[in-house]
Parts: sequence; C-alpha cells; structure tokens
Amino acid sequence: MSAHNENTGQLDLLADMGRNFADSGDIGSVFKTGLERIALTLEAEGGALFLLDGPLNDEGTKLVCNASFGPVDIAGLTIDADDGIVGRAVNSNCAEIVRDVTKDPNFNIEIDKESGFTTRSILCAPLAVKDEKIGAIEMVNKKGGDNLFTVEDLKLLETLAASASLAILNARMAAELVEKEKMRRELELAAEIQKSLLPADGEPDSPVAGVNLPARVVSGDFFDFFVLDDGRTCFTLADVSGKGMNAALLMAKTASLFRCLGKETPYPGILIAKINAEINETATRGMFVTMLVGVYDPETGTVRFANAGHEPPLLHHPDGSVDDFEASMPPVGVLPDIGMGKTPVETTINLEGGAFYIFTDGVTEGYIGEEELGAEGFNNLIKKGKELLPAERINGVATHLKEGSELLRDDVTILVVDDGAAFKERTANKVQGKNRAETDVIYGHRHGHGPGNEEIAKISVPARPESLKIVRRVVEGAVASCGLGKDTVQDIVLCVDEACQNVIRHAYAGIKPEKNKNEMIISVSSGQQILIIGIRDFAPRIDPDKVHPRELDDVRPGGLGTHFINEVMDKVEFKVPEDGHKDNRGNLLVLSKSLK
Repeated sequence: MSAHNENTGQLDLLADMGRNFADSGDIGSVFKTGLERIALTLEAEGGALFLLDGPLNDEGTKLVCNASFGPVDIAGLTIDADDGIVGRAVNSNCAEIVRDVTKDPNFNIEIDKESGFTTRSILCAPLAVKDEKIGAIEMVNKKGGDNLFTVEDLKLLETLAASASLAILNARMAAELVEKEKMRRELELAAEIQKSLLPADGEPDSPVAGVNLPARVVSGDFFDFFVLDDGRTCFTLADVSGKGMNAALLMAKTASLFRCLGKETPYPGILIAKINAEINETATRGMFVTMLVGVYDPETGTVRFANAGHEPPLLHHPDGSVDDFEASMPPVGVLPDIGMGKTPVETTINLEGGAFYIFTDGVTEGYIGEEELGAEGFNNLIKKGKELLPAERINGVATHLKEGSELLRDDVTILVVDDGAAFKERTANKVQGKNRAETDVIYGHRHGHGPGNEEIAKISVPARPESLKIVRRVVEGAVASCGLGKDTVQDIVLCVDEACQNVIRHAYAGIKPEKNKNEMIISVSSGQQILIIGIRDFAPRIDPDKVHPRELDDVRPGGLGTHFINEVMDKVEFKVPEDGHKDNRGNLLVLSKSLK
C-alpha cells in the first residue's frame, strides 16, 4: 500500500471512529467494533480496552476490560490499577511500544497463562482528558513483516485514544445527566406525595392552621390535624432527623400512622407511644422523630398535649405574655417503649383566648439577613401579626423567613391553635345563659369522686344508643392512660358500656326527652392507686336496694350485665349526686378498680 493510500485510510478511520463515538448511545458496542477496525488497521492479532472503575488515587481501584478483540475474549478481566504494562501507561499517562514483552519487568505473564494466548509485543496508549485518567487501549502482536509495531502505529493509536477519551467522558456525563433528571423527577413525585399527606387548607378563620416550606424538594417536617367525632381537633407537628429520601420516607410513615391511629386513640401520650412502637420496628438506625401531639377542645379552650423531644411550644396569652413548655418524653424511634404500660406524661393548659404555637427548629434557626430569627424574633413576628387570622399570621412568618435569606437552611413548619374566636363565643354564650353542645368532653386536673382523686376525662352525652361509641372511645383512652393491661381496659370499657345501656333502657324508659335532661355524664378519675368511674344520669331517683343481678340459672336473654360489672370492678355502688340540681333528679353509679 502506498504512503498516500495508507494516510488516507487512517484519516478515514479517524473520521469514522469520531462520528461513531459522537453519534452512538451504546459506547460499548462502538468500542468493540472500533477495536476490531483499529486492530485490522494496525495489523494486530488482538486488542483490549481497559477502564478504571474509580478514581486512580483511590485504594482498591481496578482496571476492567470493557471490550476485547482477538482469538481470546478477555472482556471482564480485572487487574490492579498499577498492574502490568496497561497500568504503567495509565499511571504515567504516556503511550509506549513494548517490542518484546519478555524483557519488560511489568509484563504480567499470568494473564497469558490463564487465557492460553501468547503475547510477544504490545502497543499501549492511555485514555485521559486533561488530568482525568480513564483507562488505556492496548494492541498485541503485530502481524506480518518484522512483527514489530512502528512509531506511526503508536501515533495513530494515540490519536484514536484521544478521540475515545472524549467519547467516554461525554457518555459518562450524559449518563449522569439522565440519572440526575430521573432523580429530579422522583424527588418531584416524592414532594407531591408529601404535599398530599398534609391537611387541605381550611377556612381562613379556622382556629387550627399549619404551613410547611421545604428547604429542598422534599421535607422531613410535617403537620396534620383533623376534627374528631366530638368536635375536638387532634393535631401534630413533627421533625424527622436527617435529610434526603430516607427522612422523607420516615416522615411519610409517621404521618400515616398519626392519621390512622389518631382517630382511634385521640389521647396524646398513648398515641405517641403507639406510633413509637410501630416506628421502632422498621426505623433505620440513628433516625428518629421529634413530635408533639395534642387535642384542642373549642368548647373549653383546653389543649392536652404530649411532647416527644420536640422544640418547646409557645403559648401567647391575649395580654402579650408568653409561656413555653419543655418536652416530657424522648423522641420517637429512640427507645422501644416510651409510654405503653405506664402513664404517659401529658400537659393540659387552658388557652383562655390565647394562641398555641408549635414549630420546627428551621423557624428559630432561620436567617433574616445575617442573623438567626431565634425565639424572641419569632415572638415579635407573631405579636406584629396578632390582628391577622391564624393562617395568615403563620404564613406571614414563613414568608418572612423565605424572603429574609437566599436559601432556607432547614425546613420551616409552623402550626397554630388559636382560641380567640372560640373564647369570645364561649363568653357570649355564658353571658346569655346558653347551653353547651350536646356532646361535651372535658380534660383537665380536677377533683373526682373522693378526696385526692384526679379527674382524667369527663364526657356529657345524650342518653341515646348512638352516644355509646364515643363513650367507649373516651373511657378506653382515659383508662389506658392509668397503666392497666389491654384486656383489663377492654373489660372496664364493656362495664361502662353495659351500665350506660342500663341507664338508656331502664332509667330513662318512658321519659320524654327534655333539653339537656335526658343525658349522661361519664367521668374517669384516678388517685391513691384506684380508678374511679362515675356515671351520672338525670332520671328519677331509684332505690339501690332494688338493683340486683338476675340469677345465673335464669337462661332468658340479657340481664347478665350486672354480674359482669360486679365481676370486673372491685366496688360498685349507687350514690346521691351532690352537684346541686334543684329538681332532685338523677343517680350516680360509681365503679371502682384497684390500680395495684
């Protein structure tokens, strides 16, 4: 072949290879075909493409054969990054000709032993772009003539290696862009799912409202609230440790558990304990959730809450003073048991027209200019917006933080329980002598039936069968908070249910309902290692001596509830109510159970 034709053929090869590298999305097949063409052009028996599987300077980085041509297929072969002539070319970033491999100390004869191929001479060129080393192309055993590769062969291989290096780098960058785009879409989807877990925007004047601003696409914070059957509102705000997808997944699980369990267990301490038990089964080691769970009663203005390692909430009083409340339980996911089997630590406060704020540390640690907002700054922003509606007020704080710095350092989440409007309505109703709503649940620390007793819960309901569902729910939560076992709690709930059914069927039998007369008041108190449940009605007085269980050998349906109550409870007695009703109506059944 003439020198002119040889040069033309080499130029055509370079042009074709460059186009193939640029156009193909399958770099692997291009290199396999390209190696064959290079080997044929250089009259080599075989060739191989080796790529580094990590940064050259990292310990453990290997050279992996990604493509092979010749009588022996060595694709997949792995060697140390500094091993053999290939490793030397990569590390020195210099192309070289080894005319007799037996005289080269770096030649690795073990590869020939494993493959059965005999290597006599090698032509090797590194793959690199600027300072980034990628691998090397190797040609073996020149055919014909004196069986030696020439300097021209080396220059051609160097040129092809430079083109291949750019192609590999471009392919990797393209793959990274594809992966980043895929991740971006996944994060956007995760953000949409997270947003769907947050409660829908309520009415502008709703007493409970929340706002969440993620610092990144997905957030580790969440808030939620929903109205219970009795008109109270169950709410939470939580912050998951860590960032990224793991935190987002744990946030989604915690939010789902709150929404699911909260409707059946609207008692803050018990609810947190149940969520903690579920989280501990699957939580990634080292991850935890700080959360506050509470129940707001607009009829009384009280908030009963439990704080599991979260930021102290703030109570803003109408006179401008502020109280805070430290956490009383460890974060969720740290200990396997933070309340079950014990009396969960809860706090009950009366808002009295004030507003209760819960927030994540992204609020107080957020920057306004070059300074952190802090608790004092947060309080000042709240006071400035005190004339605004609750939702407008906290959205104003979030917007202020977002606009106050170029980038949020952490997620910003705030929830408010504002008692202002409800307080005014309660005051007006009291002045006008209006009655309370049909269903009235009161939580707090008052005297129960006997000295030294602490009232856990009190509920007033119409004496109708449909009221029993909420009675069972309230009694179950209140009794469970005293540390009794699950079976005992269920037995006591059945006792109360049976007693209330007797009131409905017998005490009020034939009596035409009167406003706020045909009702029952059920209270749960504890103290001095005893649980006391009172069931108050407003029916005509009964003779306790005439209330006795039917004989057990009487096989007629019904009528055995009194036996069950006497069996479960330690003491059952009727008392004359001492709450001052002028019409001298009503009966009080007191059920007692030892907590020892």
